[in-house]
Amino acid sequence: MRKTLIYFLIIFTFLVSPLTTLAASFNPNYILSDHDLTDYSSMNSQEIKNFLINKGGTLGKSADLSVRMYIYQIIYNVSRLYEINPKYILALLQKEQSLVTDTNPSQGQLDWATGYGCPDSGGCNPKYKGIANQIDWGAGGIRYYLDNPNEFKYQTGQTYTIDNQQITIANDATRALYTYTPHLHGNQNLQTLWNNWFSLNYPDGTLLQNATDGGIWLIQNNERRGFTSKSVFASRYSFDKVISVKESDLENYSIGQPIKYANYSLLQIPNGGIYLLQDDELRPINSQETFKFLGFNPEEIVKVEEPEIKGYILGDSITIKSAYPTGALLQDNKTGGVYFVQNGIKHPILAREVLKNYYTNKKLTAVSPEELEQYSTGQAIQIPNGELVKAPDNPNVYFISNNLKRLISSGEVFESLGYKWKNIIIVPQKVLDLHKLGEEINRLPSFAL
Repeated sequence: MRKTLIYFLIIFTFLVSPLTTLAASFNPNYILSDHDLTDYSSMNSQEIKNFLINKGGTLGKSADLSVRMYIYQIIYNVSRLYEINPKYILALLQKEQSLVTDTNPSQGQLDWATGYGCPDSGGCNPKYKGIANQIDWGAGGIRYYLDNPNEFKYQTGQTYTIDNQQITIANDATRALYTYTPHLHGNQNLQTLWNNWFSLNYPDGTLLQNATDGGIWLIQNNERRGFTSKSVFASRYSFDKVISVKESDLENYSIGQPIKYANYSLLQIPNGGIYLLQDDELRPINSQETFKFLGFNPEEIVKVEEPEIKGYILGDSITIKSAYPTGALLQDNKTGGVYFVQNGIKHPILAREVLKNYYTNKKLTAVSPEELEQYSTGQAIQIPNGELVKAPDNPNVYFISNNLKRLISSGEVFESLGYKWKNIIIVPQKVLDLHKLGEEINRLPSFAL
């Protein structure tokens, strides 16, 4: 049973604001997953009705007298007949004629509800007129496009120019959707509606685990990046932060470049160049002299091909002057102040909580103020991406994403996204203030409201 917000208030009080949507960037190569388009059992008849009523339009209580059936019943029956997701039909009705939210639609909107039989060149075919007819042909048409790919222009895996943009069609659902609407704007509207209404959009930095096969993915730039081994994962993240989700939730994200090497790996390309991998940044080591001087171990070098490192950002070169390229913890033996020193820059650590949570594997070395003065002072250490944090005397809980603190609007949203209460880290307000405020996290699937 879902916990009520009153229960959450006992643990943490949240500031609740009206639900808005999380912006997600449009991926024209992958509009919907095959599962999303064909999951015909995703909503029952009552859920479809409730969704339409909650959206405020007239369809929730409307009927088509020609078939003596309510609109929500037509959507339900058609979705089962063609094995097409009723959520897609709802999004299609909104995308084409705004019928899900329109409180006073015209007869023309109803007659051409899904835009089927109305080509861009004009002249709608009266054969397809009427809302029940439109819903039937809208779902039936997309099913035919899915099942008969060779009869149509677009093919999965092929690249086409659509509205002056190169599009590589990643899956069958995307192929069928471009056959139905051969333009970017219409499909962007569809994807946006889907994300706003039905997707749980996880912020960058979230770790998701496929509940079916156990695979773990990092959400980054609206893509999911897999890990090639447990050791690679463990070099960067903790399993405690992983959220288990359905496979269909993962399919909302296209697959990005895998995370193949452990953090701080030494990678050598065929021409002999050696790079230090630091998160997603490759830092070239400028000479063999530097390599030896800084104490790198030749036995730890991993030989790779150039295509394997193309997706990484090229960072600053590592030179002899790059003190502590992999980082060190130094403590002022006079004041007790602690710094994380890397690449000749000392970054203040403002709280014990930061030291305890993120630097337990680093030896703390006491040094004189004079030695610390050799390093320039950089930004204080922030909370890593992917963490849940709050201040001691403030009820708000934030998720750190792209170095921004994003407020989670309510306990219900917190739990719906699979976050764990035990993972909230309490840090002083001065540490939280190092992060600018980002967009609020307040997404729930609309049909669950």
